[in-house]
Amino acid sequence: MHKCEICSRQADIHHIVHKNEGGLDFPLNYKYLCPEHHRGKQGPHRSNKVDIEYKLQMQEKLEGILKKDFYTMEELISLLDLNKTKAKKFFKDLRLYKEGYKKQDIIYTLMGKRLYDDQMLEDYYEMMVVLI
Repeated sequence: MHKCEICSRQADIHHIVHKNEGGLDFPLNYKYLCPEHHRGKQGPHRSNKVDIEYKLQMQEKLEGILKKDFYTMEELISLLDLNKTKAKKFFKDLRLYKEGYKKQDIIYTLMGKRLYDDQMLEDYYEMMVVLI
């Protein structure tokens, strides 16, 4: 049984980068949330702000874990606790250099082929001020 990372109640897995956005099943893409913090008003399914915050956190974690410029598939499977078969299928379209897969390509792919930055949150706040 998993506990909500916010309130410690019983929780389900939330995919930070949703499968329909190109997300992959691996621990770094999981956040354990109770029904209220998952699909409630302040959850990532209803709050773009929270959704972007979680994605930024995940992207920063990836950048912290992947310190080298290039990685082999075996290194990625080990470092990120990936399923070998799914990882090979997931990364099949990535360009393989002599040194391995490029860090930035890996992060881009794991983030659903989109990169996030703090400006996205600032844009969200500006949009909310205009709507109010």
